[in-house]
Amino acid sequence: MDGGGGSETGPVTCGSWIRRPEKVNFLVLGRSRHGDSSPSVLEIFSFDANTTSISSSPLTTFVIEEVDGDAVSIAVHPSGDEFVCSTTRGGCKLFELYGQESSAKLLVKELPSLEKIGPQKCLAFSVDGSKLATGSVDGHLRIVEWSSLRVILDEPRAHNSVRDIDFSLDSEFLASTSTDGSARIWKTEDGFPLTTLTRNSDEKIELCRFSKDGTKPFLFCTLQKGDKAVTGVWDISTWNKIGHKRLLKKPASIMSVSKDGKYLALGSKDGDICVAEVKKMEVCHWSKRLHLGTCIETLEFCPTQRVVLTTTKEWGAVLTKLNVPADWKEWQIYSLLLGLFLVSAIAFYIFMENSDSFWKFPLGKNQPGGPKLKTFFTEPQSSEDQNIFNPFGPVDM
Repeated sequence: MDGGGGSETGPVTCGSWIRRPEKVNFLVLGRSRHGDSSPSVLEIFSFDANTTSISSSPLTTFVIEEVDGDAVSIAVHPSGDEFVCSTTRGGCKLFELYGQESSAKLLVKELPSLEKIGPQKCLAFSVDGSKLATGSVDGHLRIVEWSSLRVILDEPRAHNSVRDIDFSLDSEFLASTSTDGSARIWKTEDGFPLTTLTRNSDEKIELCRFSKDGTKPFLFCTLQKGDKAVTGVWDISTWNKIGHKRLLKKPASIMSVSKDGKYLALGSKDGDICVAEVKKMEVCHWSKRLHLGTCIETLEFCPTQRVVLTTTKEWGAVLTKLNVPADWKEWQIYSLLLGLFLVSAIAFYIFMENSDSFWKFPLGKNQPGGPKLKTFFTEPQSSEDQNIFNPFGPVDM
């Protein structure tokens, strides 16, 4: 997928997946200006899961006005109907997406309280879509209620400079990290600063992502311990660090967790990515020199496929299909259940046909081999006749 600085269009500055109805996925890419002939734009592409590729041309394009600058970051609402884009000079703008592939259109709307806040390095919607968080290079952290834009948190000195932010699965907490190596946890209901993560004097916390599988209440953070890069794990019930592991084995520029929480991905500052299975915390996929020699700026899992999107200014946007075990499809699960039902029915039939030999009931001298299933449908016998078939009386099954 082309999109580097040498193409006719401008270099890719940011990107994200958009989940649409019927398990359809779109991609939104932001491109900066390239000379006088190529303006800054937002482009929407369709995604083909069978070929792991996007449409050759965008479904729709929105030209960003020169006064607003270039796209910096994008956050897509969980509904897939809208997304927020931060620009270098125009603050944040809301874009609503209408129509299907053949008629997709973008409608821009103003965000009064977020128009003049400057470029935001980090944008994130909560998992339930009820809140939006922004973090800027000057350390200003905000949380607003969506879509009323009621201010929950407005902290100009949250950090020296915001490095990364992420919401917990239940949308109760927001984690934020700083370029000085610190990390803080905030209550999203009222913006209360809950705690600061503990770290050793030789550790710098850089990136943060909450677990998303619903069973493991953890916070993953990349740590720089001297010259070693590791991924640390914090228990969010106590906010205590419970361990760390070397996954990428080099400084990470970005981190992501899949929508179902099964996989964690790390992108390096020299173009590599690795994907680890969260359950085992072991690397299950490597893509080395994917963006050779450049810092990966976007890393995001596809909502419905084991595919990741990565972007850099030099190499553009790249889609990578992961070498991980395939997930069970819905029809496969139903087929398995149907097979188990049929096996159970056959086993029950065989059991009923051979029930006498199974229980080894004693037989009379002139008694036939045993009752057949048809006896249940003949006229009822007298109690004396029934006792002939069962000299032991009623058997409690």
